Amino acid sequence: MAGRSDGTGRTLFGPLTKGGERNFLDTLRAENVGALLLLFSSVIALVWASSPWASVYRTISDTVVGPARLGLDLTIATWATDGLLAVFFFVVGLELKREFSVGELSSPRRATLPVIAALGGMAAPAAIYLLVNTVANGDPAGWAVPTATDIAFAVAVMSAFGRRLPTSLRAFLLTLAVADDFGGIIIIATVFAHGLNLLWLLAGVAGIAAFGWLVRRRTSPALLFIVGVLSWWAVHSSGIHATITGAALAFTVPAVPRDAESESLAERYEHVWRPFSAGFAVPVFAFFAVGMPVTPGMLGDAFASPIALGIILGLVLGKPIGIVAATLLGARLLRLHPDARGAWNDLLAVSCTAGIGFTVSLLINSLTFDGRAEEIGKAGILIASLLSAGLAAVLLAWRSRVHERRGEALPRG
Repeated sequence: MAGRSDGTGRTLFGPLTKGGERNFLDTLRAENVGALLLLFSSVIALVWASSPWASVYRTISDTVVGPARLGLDLTIATWATDGLLAVFFFVVGLELKREFSVGELSSPRRATLPVIAALGGMAAPAAIYLLVNTVANGDPAGWAVPTATDIAFAVAVMSAFGRRLPTSLRAFLLTLAVADDFGGIIIIATVFAHGLNLLWLLAGVAGIAAFGWLVRRRTSPALLFIVGVLSWWAVHSSGIHATITGAALAFTVPAVPRDAESESLAERYEHVWRPFSAGFAVPVFAFFAVGMPVTPGMLGDAFASPIALGIILGLVLGKPIGIVAATLLGARLLRLHPDARGAWNDLLAVSCTAGIGFTVSLLINSLTFDGRAEEIGKAGILIASLLSAGLAAVLLAWRSRVHERRGEALPRG
């Protein structure tokens, strides 16, 4: 598939750059373990919140810690959302910076198709959600919830069931998911800014600029950490969701190594912080974000609610429809080869993994809804993610068997 062209040397899923392949393989190795930990912590939260000891779970989640004078008297659950997820976005930001500098997004020609696919994969779920909630007179505010893709789960499902699919298509998924994350960052920064305090925002921007100046001078990690925390506090106080600070700080980190360096600072910091993000920050966030009582009544309410139905249909159907349709349009516009044998079937299977919208979807859901609506939104995300993962697993296994029958070797890496 990756090797077939239209006679001009341009292919639907073009060959990887050396930097893009390295970025993909690094992510593939790390995210499998992260996905398992994320799944484990989510199951524990659901079981605990549904048990006779649910009140203990809620008490822990609602316990307030932090200095009130600094405006940081937050619940533990809020610390997990606003604080720990900033680390997650820092790692995502470093990955984005590397992709824009030396990876698949560094070349406009290579980046165009997966970016178009990501836009389609965000627009279609949002449109479906709005349609469902408009017809049912539901709440249209949740349109952003089904637009996100969880890289950890998507890559884990891809690597488990689609091992014989071409490596170029796997990198296409990663690039698409990275572009999707960038879109999610923009949505969170713009849509969910409330009561904006300009002075605090300027202080946050100044802190981020100072971080960028210091990091380029190879300042000690301790000082960088302090400046980063102060920047997070300023952005948190400004009314913009503080998790964005992580991505903003990461964008200032150099992603191209100096002449005497074997790796860039972005690569080094990602290597250092990814284990903490995948092994602690994201699982702890999920533990507090997912927990809700799972009862027949809750599931019944979810399937009867336009909020949950919009999320489920948006992720399960909207994601693959939007990605495939946008890729088809992009391939025509860019004159890429649309008829490589099995290419569209492979793409359909891969696009279903994008319907697993766990981490960022849960974050957007918590920013959009509260109370019963938030729990129904959580139920919709969980149901949609399970359905998308199951559908993707079946289709990926089918496509892997097709490639195996053709006698194709396993992709390297």
